[in-house]
Amino acid sequence: MSNSAYDQLNIYGEHFDSRLLIGSALYPSPQIMQQAIQSSGADIVTVSLRRQNSVSAGEDFWQLIKETGLKVLPNTAGCHSVKEVITLAQMCREVFKTDWIKLELIGDEYNLQPDPFGLLEATEILLKEGFKVLPYCTDDLVLCQRLADLGCEVLMPWGAPIGTGKGLINTYNLKTIRERLPDLTLIVDAGLGVPSHACAALELGYDAVLLNSAVAGAGDPVRMAKAFSHAVEAGRMGYVAKAMPEKEVAAPSTPTMGMPFWHQN
Repeated sequence: MSNSAYDQLNIYGEHFDSRLLIGSALYPSPQIMQQAIQSSGADIVTVSLRRQNSVSAGEDFWQLIKETGLKVLPNTAGCHSVKEVITLAQMCREVFKTDWIKLELIGDEYNLQPDPFGLLEATEILLKEGFKVLPYCTDDLVLCQRLADLGCEVLMPWGAPIGTGKGLINTYNLKTIRERLPDLTLIVDAGLGVPSHACAALELGYDAVLLNSAVAGAGDPVRMAKAFSHAVEAGRMGYVAKAMPEKEVAAPSTPTMGMPFWHQN
């Protein structure tokens, strides 16, 4: 694919070649994490300040992330209230020197579903404080519309609950969001398990996918990261190429009329 702005991922005016965002948690070792991130071809890596408990371990972790050379997208993973989210976002901006924030606000511990009410409240506050908010949300059209109305330029609806690997459980909802919000950057975040799930998301017209568990939890995270990078590229190329229309009846791929017949002597 070319490197024109049209073909690149656009996040709040910044353009990236890769349409795969990758997480940095749950890998078997720091070295495998670094190798998998590099193998993915991603330009953006998500990190969680809250998940780093030890100061010394945290410093080692940040050094590994810096060595990747990727754009850092801090997240508010593990937060359950608006106050927690705001405080952590402010800390992330100070630590990572970025106004980007992947906003996660969990409302239910069973399926880790985002709290839609708190999400709207926190998004409004953070946008007013100058953050570029990337909210992680469900595939609810009205919620996505409200987030867009607040000023979000990027939304991150889930494919399925975090860590389930179930893929795109409601393609109708995802397609509807894409059709109704054509000018927003949409990234499927959470629930993807295999490369074909990522390919399907890009074929729906989504701009990118964000992965963590699907890569970190694989038997071979480095190889799986590479597989996802190919799947994302294939899905995007398929979407841009425009698929043939579906038909209710079979149609021969090779017409018989007007075709030459080969004669044997």
